[in-house]
Parts: sequence; structure tokens; C-alpha cells
Amino acid sequence: MTPALPTDNPLCDFSGLPNYAAVKPEHIEPAIDALMRAAEQTLDQVTAESTPATWPDVIEPLERATEQLGRAWGVVGHLNAVADTPALRAAYNAMLPRVTEFWTRLGQNEGLLRKYQALHDGADFRHLSATRQRIIDHALRDFRLSGALLEGPARTRYAEIQERLAALSQTFSEHVLDATAAHAEYVGESEIAGIPPDVLQAAREAAERDGKPGYKFTLHYPSYMPVLQHGEHRPLRERLYRAYVTRASELGNPQFDNSAVMAEILALRDEEAKLLGYKNYAEVSLVPKMADTPEQVMHFLRDLASRARPFAQRDLDTLRAFAKDELGMPELEAWDIAWASEKLRQSHYALSEQEVRQYFTLPTVIAGLFRVIETLFGVKLRKVEGDIRAWHADVDLYEIEGAGGQSVGLFYLDLYARDGKRSGAWMDHVRSRWLRSDGALQTPVATLTCNFPSPVGGKPALLSHDDVQTLFHEFGHGLHHMLTQVDDIAVSGISGVEWDAVELPSQLMENFCWEWEVLRFLTRHVDSGEPMPRALFDKMLAAKNFQSGMQTLRQVEFSLLDMRLHHDLSAFTPAAIEALVEENRREVAVLQPPAFNRFVCSFSHIFAGGYAAGYYSYKWAEVLSADAYERFEEEGPLSPAVGQSYQQTILAVGGSRDAIDSFKAFRGREPRIDALLRHGGMTAQAA
Repeated sequence: MTPALPTDNPLCDFSGLPNYAAVKPEHIEPAIDALMRAAEQTLDQVTAESTPATWPDVIEPLERATEQLGRAWGVVGHLNAVADTPALRAAYNAMLPRVTEFWTRLGQNEGLLRKYQALHDGADFRHLSATRQRIIDHALRDFRLSGALLEGPARTRYAEIQERLAALSQTFSEHVLDATAAHAEYVGESEIAGIPPDVLQAAREAAERDGKPGYKFTLHYPSYMPVLQHGEHRPLRERLYRAYVTRASELGNPQFDNSAVMAEILALRDEEAKLLGYKNYAEVSLVPKMADTPEQVMHFLRDLASRARPFAQRDLDTLRAFAKDELGMPELEAWDIAWASEKLRQSHYALSEQEVRQYFTLPTVIAGLFRVIETLFGVKLRKVEGDIRAWHADVDLYEIEGAGGQSVGLFYLDLYARDGKRSGAWMDHVRSRWLRSDGALQTPVATLTCNFPSPVGGKPALLSHDDVQTLFHEFGHGLHHMLTQVDDIAVSGISGVEWDAVELPSQLMENFCWEWEVLRFLTRHVDSGEPMPRALFDKMLAAKNFQSGMQTLRQVEFSLLDMRLHHDLSAFTPAAIEALVEENRREVAVLQPPAFNRFVCSFSHIFAGGYAAGYYSYKWAEVLSADAYERFEEEGPLSPAVGQSYQQTILAVGGSRDAIDSFKAFRGREPRIDALLRHGGMTAQAA
């Protein structure tokens, strides 16, 4: 009999949506302990000799138990990311080793492995659906990758590595968060020329909250980037840039230094790979992905770099010539690049990012995004009113309704930057679609998180066009999770999708931000309420590929560095890491940052975000997404027929089949790189 869960603990209430507002640090340990005990008991039950090796007897009970544990721990992890407090952080960190140990032990359980193998080898296997056969095949693969075949000291060491890696990744993330929050520049009127008015108002209000005069600028992106891009006061740009690129490094506050943390993470990953019989961690990372080998990935990246480099060099030469001739700056420093680039953009295209931002009011962007989704996929999006029991007053909850009015899924929107919230943007799942064995259908729920500037002065928040693309990007992930029609939880939504294909839906959605048919109802001037004029959109379109060569090389540089850190590194020390960073930059980049740049110390994607030896996925999947979007270009960007085809062939099937098969079902052929190069303006005609 499964032990009863605490009835007064919000983390153990699975009757509806989580009560985020009610969760307190003291709830975490008793809830997670109880859920782990329940899962342990279920594990004992399904691995017993008397339990038949069948889907209903083994997989269904274990899915129920582990799904509840995963959901509760997901709530804790989400709060840790968006509402960080010392007490919550302490409670999270106290449980992290035990949760990690549980999942490691589950992945290594020999009795469970035997049940899966018996199910795979038994006569009933061929009667299972293709989806369930795939789930079992992947589970056997994952057992191997989880060290289930290891014995004795190697098995023990593997478990120790997983626990230590979980702790180190959390430390890395905390260091970045704390280092970002720790730095502020308080400035007076003499240093604010050129900075947009809404950014200045937010900075003034931030200084007032601290009881200080003037303006407060921080390393949070909505505060930092406008200064780098528009601030005329060069010393302020330099101070902020230096603080930003030395965050969490040995050149910043020592208590937040990630140098040794990175080195230990890489050493442990390499040790794990060798325990599993691989040469390096890059090989381990690619086992469940589309790409076959690290060499294949690095060839892809270097080929893309060689195609982009002439365009990147042209971008840089143009910028330097403009800075020298028009700005009187014979030497550009790293903190001048964004500022000079904005001047160049305005000069060449008569296009000001600040002018564009006045049209992208957040409520209008949200309404326009919803209109795109409703048009393409035949659904309705409705705001849920009342007490949604969220983690912050700024959070909204929305429901997706299908054609028949039935609920398809729900999602939370948390859009504004604030203290205690991790930087960046991401989608995460609260729960997944799942047709339970009792016939009840669990609908998916997602969180969509960004870090946009907050509204100021009684006016709506203003977004840059890059912000708009970020919002569409995360909604692409959300649609992948919420519009799935797969009933088996292990491969519904984004679950089971190869990591280097999971960005296809997100990157595809970004393309709609460049369609006039979409921009017409995506914009409304913050003061006049008028939509964006076509002339301004034409300027945006003309400038679309402004510095695209440099931007492409930047992404290739990061991707190749990630792969090489997990493939080429032989000495796992901070010095060796920095040497490889510099070597890789010399190979790929045309723009060399100053020697004090330590961006790798805040490279959370690969050290704390699941992209280890997988950052290349952005460019890999962009080949797929650009090629897939070409069909929307050919048949109409808001064509319901194309939207329905895309939904049925890619979104609906989730991870129930290989991503390449889903792509070919939508496109009718293998992917080609041509569309990616064309979208980036990197073609022979553009040379």
C-alpha cells in the first residue's frame, strides 16, 4: 500500500494547478521526502519477482509515482528560479542531493532494467503501439547512459558524480545570479545622455527605492543593454561592460567566482563518460541526439563559420570605417560596439531601435501573438481571471481552448525582470499531457518566463524587436508542449524529442515577427495608438540582416567552444579552459574582445542549463526551422492549412517518432541549409 501524502502540504496537492503562492521553504523537505518514499515503495512493487513484466504492471505504476515527484520538485525548482530568497535557496539546496541520488538510483536499478528488458524481449512487445515500443527502446538506452550496467566501485562513483554535478550546477547558477544582482551604477544627470526615456524612468525609480539620488543601472539585461546601445557617456558604458563580462569570474567578487566550479564540472563529466565507456562527454551527450558524432557537429559548425566569415568581416570593416570617419573613433573598444552599431544602423537605414520600441507595447504584442496562434492552429486563448495562486502579482494564467471549446492546456506568463529571478527566457512544463490508465486525460500546463522591462510611468512596457522575437521563441516551445496529441507521458510534448531538434518550433515562430501581415496587428504606438507605418517596417526589413555575419559567428563560436570543452580539453583547470576559449575565439571570431572578458564564467546554458555539448542545437535546429518556415513563405505565413499541417506533423507528435521523420512529414524531403543562409542574407547575391 502506497504511503499517504501530507494533506496540508501544497506540494502534495495534485488535484489541480499548483498553489505556488502557498509554498513555503518549510514545505519542501516533508513533501519531497514523502513523495520519494512513495516512489521507492512503487519501485519495490514493480521490480518484485512476482510482478509480471507488462506495461500495466511495471510502467504505469512507476509513471504515476515518479510523475508526482517530478511535478512537486518542478514547482520547487521553478520557485528557486523566479522567486529566489535565502530561505528558499537553503531548502532547495538541502534537498537537491537527495533528489539527485534518487533519480540516479532509479536509472541504475538492476531490477527495473530487467523488467524493461523482459518486456522488450517478450511476446507482448510486438503488440504494443509503435510509440510504446519507442519508449521502451529509449528507456533501455537511458539505463545504459545512467550507469545501470556499471558494477562495484564504478557504480558507486557514478552516483557520487551525479550528486556532485547537481550541486555544482546549482552553485554555478547561484554565482551568476548573485554576481548580477551585486553590481549597480548610481549616476547623475551628466552620464545619462542618449539613454531612452523609459529606461531612465525605470532607473530613477530603482534609485529611489534604494534611497539614492539619480539613476540606478544594473547588470540585468533590460537595464544593461540600453546603456551599452544608446548611452553617450563612454566611461559608464565601459564600467557596465567590464562588470558584465567579468561576472562570476576571478576578476570579480571572489565569493562568486565560477572558475574552479567550471573546471570541476568538466572534469566530472569527462570521468562520467569514461566510466560509461566513451572517450569524452561530447560522445555521451550525442547518444540521444540527431547528430551522430562530435566530429560531425564540429564539421557542421566550422563549415557554417567559413560561409559566414566573409560577411562577418565585411560587417566589422564597415563598422570600423564608419566609427573612424563619422564618429571620430579610430579605435573601437568592446564597450563601443553596440553603441557604434546603433549609430551605423540609424545612419544606413534611418532606423532607430528606440523609435521601433515605441510601437511594440507589450499588451499589443501579446494580443498579436495570440492572434497568430489562433489563426494558424484553430484554438482560442483566454485569460483566467481570479486568484491563480501564482508566485508573483505580475504573473498571468491563460487557457488554450480547442475547436470544440474543450481545454487543451494552460500556461503562465511571467514577463518582467526583477530581483531574485534568473536572467534569460525559458519555457518549462508544470505537467504534461497524459492519458492515465483510468481513462482520465491530464492536459499540459507550461510556464513561459522572460525578463522584459517593467511598465513605468503608467504606460505599458515597451519591447525591442529582439524582445518580441524572444517572446515568440518561447511560445514556440510552449506550443510544442501544449498542442501535443500524444497520450503517453514519456514522449508527449517536448519529452523524448532529440535535444538538437527541440529548438525547431521555437525558432520557427521567430520568423513571424518579420511578416508585415503579422506586424500590422502586432504594433500600436505607446502614445498615439497608431500601428507601425509600412515605411518603418520596410526600414526594419532592410536592416534585418544588419551584422548577421557577426551574429552568426558569435553563435558558432559559443557552440564550437561548448563542444570542444567537452571533447578536446585534456587538463581540467581554469587556465586550460581560458586557453581553449582564446584558441577557439582566434579560430572563429573576427571581433576579439578584451583579455579580461570572462563570458564563459556565466555561460549558464552549458554549466547549469542542460545544454552541455549541446549548444550547437540552436544552429542545428535553425537549419530545420528556416527550411520548415520556407513552406509558410511559399503558401502564406498565416495559412491555416499550413498551420494545421505543421501542427499535425511536428507539434502533435512530440517525441513519439524521430525528429527527422517529423520534419520530412511536414516538408516532404530532407532538410537543406539554403534557407538558413538566405534568411541571414549570406548568399552569393548578398556578397
